[in-house]
Amino acid sequence: MSTLQTLDWIIIAGYFTIILGLAWWVIRQKQDTSTDYFLAGRHLGWFVVGASIFASNIGSEHLVGLAGSGATDGVAMAHYELHAWCLLVLGWVMVPFYMRSKVFTMPEFLEKRFSSTARTTLSLISLVAYVLTKIAVGIFAGGIVFSVLLPEMHLWGLDSFWIGSILVILLTGIYTILGGLRAVAYTEALQTVILIFGSILVTLFGLHALGGWSVLRDVLGSDAFNLWKPLVPPGIEGTWAPVRETGRMAWYFNDNYPWLGMLFCAPIIGLWYWTTDQYIVQRALGAPNEKEARRGSIAAGFLKLLPVFIFIIPGMIAMALAKTGISPEIQSQMLDADGGIIRDNSQSAFPLLVAYILPVGVRGIVVAGLLAALMSSLAGVFNASATLFTIDFYSRLKPDASQAKLVWIGRVATAVMVLIGLIWIPVIKGGKGLYDYLQGVQSYLAPPIAVVFFMGVFWKRMNAKGCMATLITGFAMGLFRLAVDTPAALFSAFEYTEGSFFWVINNIFFQYYSLLITIVCIVVMIAVSLSSNEPDYAKISGLTYGTITDDHRRESRSSWSIGDVIASVALVILIVLIYMSFTG
Repeated sequence: MSTLQTLDWIIIAGYFTIILGLAWWVIRQKQDTSTDYFLAGRHLGWFVVGASIFASNIGSEHLVGLAGSGATDGVAMAHYELHAWCLLVLGWVMVPFYMRSKVFTMPEFLEKRFSSTARTTLSLISLVAYVLTKIAVGIFAGGIVFSVLLPEMHLWGLDSFWIGSILVILLTGIYTILGGLRAVAYTEALQTVILIFGSILVTLFGLHALGGWSVLRDVLGSDAFNLWKPLVPPGIEGTWAPVRETGRMAWYFNDNYPWLGMLFCAPIIGLWYWTTDQYIVQRALGAPNEKEARRGSIAAGFLKLLPVFIFIIPGMIAMALAKTGISPEIQSQMLDADGGIIRDNSQSAFPLLVAYILPVGVRGIVVAGLLAALMSSLAGVFNASATLFTIDFYSRLKPDASQAKLVWIGRVATAVMVLIGLIWIPVIKGGKGLYDYLQGVQSYLAPPIAVVFFMGVFWKRMNAKGCMATLITGFAMGLFRLAVDTPAALFSAFEYTEGSFFWVINNIFFQYYSLLITIVCIVVMIAVSLSSNEPDYAKISGLTYGTITDDHRRESRSSWSIGDVIASVALVILIVLIYMSFTG
């Protein structure tokens, strides 16, 4: 039986009425050209840019996966959430190059910097990454939320999980397909306010039910609040350090997050995601100028600090409520008869808090924000996928296609990506955890992209041959690890022979494997570039620090003020303070 009462449903219905009304108003605006549809006509102000970046990021992997990780691994995943500094890199380092180039997509920037082949390769890699992570994970998380909040139901052989997943797609797809980036961005700005307000309520009511912050620390222990995990999980000293022990479900926080791996691997993923990924950067590209794009990035950086407290902490609260028995309903879902963690159920930590801790009415507000966040993240990736396919593939194959035709193709591409994402869901369901899955896949795909963008911007000597060699090598290494991991994730009875080559590959910490890919990519980029001809520096004018003109410098300098600098410094100080507060 559903835990939502009549008042909750009224609030949810009212909220979605407002969202759909806003979307309809935006849809009725002019959408005749590809710039209008894919980049909102480049008219997004800094607040909409910042809120849209935040709302796109705060989706399924946070509401479900990050809270679940908090329940089982404490604050370990806060490393990823404290990457707000990466948004400063976007605003201060990368935005000037992106805005100067007037590109629609990140692969298009690589074409201007390197070659058309590099553009095609990155577009393909990005679309694969969206299928493996954002689309499928978003759909999966929507199903988990619905399965917790809705009564058990069956329709045409589908249970609440699948019904919920399909509903998320349909509701999201309607306004995304019709309204483009403008509809996505403006609805996300409104959803950000509701999401933050609702999630803060979850934290406050959860702490109240538990008895306060001190009780939370006493129940979970100091290690749950320690960001700096041992190089090797306790109990397996004497084994090869990079290999994690498998099959352990005991109550500790060190399985997959050694501090060395997190310290060096997490920034690689962060820089790729926040500064080079179409899914995020497309919002900045929708700004009218460098000034609005930078300020939007800074604003998003401040918002990015919130997930530690509104998603990770609620997940930890849910586990504490289960361990103390204060909430029998949550205890029965998250712990077995012997008090051990049911790790697969930890992904329901956030919706379980909503269902059993919040009072009537407040629950409706939070559920509306929760579902809207799931929809906003999916809407963002749908639009990004459509943009990549339409601009980087179709428009190049059909250069004479009309603007209306390009918009129509983008809508068709969205539908195809959704269907592929649905097919991939069983792999995620068989995995070791939603956020683990997401971070693992991103760790395999991010290094080559981060290397070519940053080395390409900072060193003008890097050329097209070095870029292609890096993308191919890095992508091949990532797909190899994914191919090794997938059978173990998909089939619970599947096991590699202990000590075999594939067993070692499957059991290396994903952070260490990501570092290996990064090192190999850097070496390949440098070696191949230096062993081949220099690029044509006239063609890459303004696209690297070594080819910036005096006019470029003056234009960029006029786009920021002392207030932007102060805000950026304040953000860095806040990040340091949060790191210092989570030392066990």
